[in-house]
Amino acid sequence: MHEDIKNNDDLKFQLSYLRRRLNELTPSLEVLLKRRGFTIFKKESIENLLLPEDRFIDSFYEMMKRYAFRLYLRDVIKQREGFGLKDVTRYATSEVTAEYTEYLLQIGLLVKERKKYRLQKEGLISFGETLEWFISEVLKREFQMESMWNVRFRGRSVGGDYDVLAKLDGGILYVEIKSSPPRQIYDRDIDAFLRRVEDLCPDMAIFLVDTHLRMKDKIVPFFEDAIKESIFEGELYRIKAELFSLRDWLFILNSKPSIEGNISSVLSYYLRRRCK
Repeated sequence: MHEDIKNNDDLKFQLSYLRRRLNELTPSLEVLLKRRGFTIFKKESIENLLLPEDRFIDSFYEMMKRYAFRLYLRDVIKQREGFGLKDVTRYATSEVTAEYTEYLLQIGLLVKERKKYRLQKEGLISFGETLEWFISEVLKREFQMESMWNVRFRGRSVGGDYDVLAKLDGGILYVEIKSSPPRQIYDRDIDAFLRRVEDLCPDMAIFLVDTHLRMKDKIVPFFEDAIKESIFEGELYRIKAELFSLRDWLFILNSKPSIEGNISSVLSYYLRRRCK
């Protein structure tokens, strides 16, 4: 049994090494984008980012894997005048909320003033860009993929930013991320995503909603209608649970049971079918 574990660890190390070597031997993500005619104007702005000091980044990344913690952070960002624990105890027990609050105090993201807490960094307006940073980190840390977040291009007819872009074995992966629940996502959001996909022509595209709710109720019907009005052909089909695909390269997914797990599922699905 111990020998099997050792062999498995050796295999993981070798695969990680081979992927790093592949990244070194193939063009950078910026070069791949330039070949498509995309010149980066702006990326990875930290202005609206909620992150601790570098020494706490690893633990913060691990905490961000928890859905309840991400929901808690969204609530905290909304409390611009300060908050008590009861104000942010909608998605977890009071004990868990107290644990999260103590953690943010320890890493310097919160300060306590009398009986209220507030964010150390002022002016934050949303959780969106912090979630984009996290997804980019998932691709880097879990899958050894070069990636960048909150990317804007110069001179494109299609506006808006690309939430996350990554290098996928010599190709390009585009991830659109929604931190809002499905009820706050509209058909225009789907249309904008498909226009950016058409303009960039990535090898793989993901529309990720950070929710544990069903995609079939609202998001999938929006996509079905939008696809009819787009250049894309085919029908959406379910891979498993709330993971859906169009022609094996465009994917819709939620974050249940985990973001990293669902990304792993669609990555392996795409790569295995590309070889057939």
